[in-house]
Order: sequence, then C-alpha cells, then structure tokens
Amino acid sequence: MKKIFLGMMATAALSMSGAVFAHAHLKSAFPAINGVATNSPANLVLKFSEGLNIHFTGVKLLNGKHQPVKTGTALLSDSDDKAMVVPLPDALAKGKYTVEWHALSKDGHKTKGHYTFVIKK
Repeated sequence: MKKIFLGMMATAALSMSGAVFAHAHLKSAFPAINGVATNSPANLVLKFSEGLNIHFTGVKLLNGKHQPVKTGTALLSDSDDKAMVVPLPDALAKGKYTVEWHALSKDGHKTKGHYTFVIKK
C-alpha cells in the first residue's frame, strides 16, 4: 500500500512539474534584451518558449522618460507561432527603451515581464 501511495505521489509531482514548464517564457528578442542597437528597428520581435494566443498577447513600449511609444498591432511571425512581431511605425530616437510584455500561451498560461534596450544612433 505504501509503495502504491509513493508511486501516485511521484506521478502527481511529475505531472505538476510539466505544467510549470508549459508557460510561455521570453527566450530572446530583437533588439536584444539589454542590448544596444545601432539604428532604429522596423519591428520588435519577441520569441517565446511556447506557442502564443496572439489575441491576449502584446507589448507596451516606453521611452527613457517612461512615456508610451506608438507601436503597430502585434502579430505572430508567419513561420513561428512562438514569435511575436510588433511593427514600429516611427523611427525610435536615440536612448533607452523598456518593453513591457504579456503573453498567453496556447495552453492558457499567462506570463509577463519586461526588458530594456538602447538605440545608439
């Protein structure tokens, strides 16, 4: 009986640990996380560990004075449902920027975070 109980506990622990890894975590970005870009990019590109539900995923871009910067509508990359592309309709001025992101993975888990980058121009 004790062995059965321990086996059930181990199975439950393994199944719960899989759920923890199912969240969409930011893996990389362009411009790079904490990076320096020589020129203003045409898009922000955020790559996640899981497929995204784009209808509940997005970013807010802030300049060095923490003022919002205009962005276009976030879309999934044509080739990858783990990559979100955010058009930048206007060139970014020299300075530091913060990207605040929120994501809903296709399996329903929410995550959020932020990172910064610098435009050197």
